[in-house]
Amino acid sequence: MKGIILAGGSGTRLYPLTLVSSKQLLPVYDKPLIYYPLTTLISAGIKDILVISTPQDTPRIESLLGDGRNYGVKLQYLAQPAPEGIAQAFILGQSFIGDDEVALILGDNLFYGGGLRSQLKEAAKEAREGKATFFAYFVKDPERFGTIAIDEQGQLSGIREKDPHPSTSYAVTGLYFYPSGVSAKAKGLKKSPRGEYEISDLNNLYIEKKQAVVRVLGRGYTWLDCGTPDSLKEAADFVHSVQSHEGLYIGCPEEAAYREGYIGKDILIERAEALSHCAYGRYLKALTEATYLQEGRIV
Repeated sequence: MKGIILAGGSGTRLYPLTLVSSKQLLPVYDKPLIYYPLTTLISAGIKDILVISTPQDTPRIESLLGDGRNYGVKLQYLAQPAPEGIAQAFILGQSFIGDDEVALILGDNLFYGGGLRSQLKEAAKEAREGKATFFAYFVKDPERFGTIAIDEQGQLSGIREKDPHPSTSYAVTGLYFYPSGVSAKAKGLKKSPRGEYEISDLNNLYIEKKQAVVRVLGRGYTWLDCGTPDSLKEAADFVHSVQSHEGLYIGCPEEAAYREGYIGKDILIERAEALSHCAYGRYLKALTEATYLQEGRIV
């Protein structure tokens, strides 16, 4: 399975912060924003990842993340000539995806919660079985989002964009898993009146053919879209609170890679030494001495 991080856009809602810097390079507490979606894809068991960004920001992101060897994955980069919708990622990335399944995550989305790793693995499995998977999250202002629509029989009937009277309060998050063939479907889309290949149009194609699964992230999960100053601060406060309370980091790609078996202690120690003058490096060092216990009973 392949993975795509869509890290494009001009970040106008974050001006003047993003006048000379990519949104995905802004800090969310102690890490660049792009660390969080990268960690999510690694936790899903994905090792081949394409980062799509603007022509000016792509080299900066590549300078930060490199070729992926620090995380035991292969990272490739592609400049997006012009932002023309989320579904455009599958058109631009067609040769990268090939005949594989693919997961796409938006570069400004943060996911957290116990059991998330297993949810991601299940979504990857569903993609291999020919199903698209979308993640939904309860929001207090659903009219601002694309929301899950349910028919009178309680069945999934579609995704409605910014519906003033939505049938549910569950927003579709910026994380999607697709079976083989998604690029061909994306190329068949018509641009919307705002000149974009809409992700909801693509998702509705799968829903109409009964080839879609919605996974609801309920209580105990957090989804944050860091596209505004307020949401960026909220995300930073959340990460600080969790890390201070639990002692475990959020959005640490080296840790995710270590847990997946993509890198060994040697690479983790090497990374820890390279970052030894900061708390992040000391955390990586502590991981080499930690014991992971799986969730469940110990008898």
